[in-house]
Amino acid sequence: MTFDDLLARAASLVRPGRRALLGITGSPGAGKTTLAEQLVRRLNADGPPWAAHVPMDGFHLADVELDRLGLRDRKGAPDTFDSAGYAALLRRLRDEEDGIVYAPGFERVLEQPIAGSIPVPRTARLIVTEGNYLLLDEGSWARVRSQLDEVWYCELDQDERVRRLVSRHEEFGKDHQAAVAWVVGTDQRNADLVAGSRHRADLIVPTAALPAPCGPGPG
Repeated sequence: MTFDDLLARAASLVRPGRRALLGITGSPGAGKTTLAEQLVRRLNADGPPWAAHVPMDGFHLADVELDRLGLRDRKGAPDTFDSAGYAALLRRLRDEEDGIVYAPGFERVLEQPIAGSIPVPRTARLIVTEGNYLLLDEGSWARVRSQLDEVWYCELDQDERVRRLVSRHEEFGKDHQAAVAWVVGTDQRNADLVAGSRHRADLIVPTAALPAPCGPGPG
């Protein structure tokens, strides 16, 4: 399997008169965001844009709410997201009843969600969404899978995944010791949970088919 194979498969999801939604999941640091961004960039390269990237991370609860709930030290766990809001957005994108839909983004420097920062026009025929918990079958997360045509699971070598995660946390402000502690603690607990949903994926994307990141980046 190559990246070009993934491009062809993504494009084939779109049918006349019907918008398609593709989900990309995997453990923290597996390369989900890089894959989603590169798919959308390549699909839009030869004409008017018809693919859009809508990340799950825009549904992070803000730090002020995590503090209120006592969940700040678990940021990134399933219960630190507005999962019901994410599922509702996917349904709204699927229904195509609005000329434009505004989705929230996530600012990595601030580590905060940014409301209404991603416009999705009606002309977007393929929506690529990515995040850790697209295949969870508990609580409001269970509503997500039914809105997606396919879900792909990114599988990256464990040592490389951990290296990228540590580098990402350092890039956005943690010192090395704090970055390692977060990766082997909170991030690893989340990774184990995500790995338990692997069998529900439509496609396992091997390391060889994943585009190389430009830097530490998300994923």
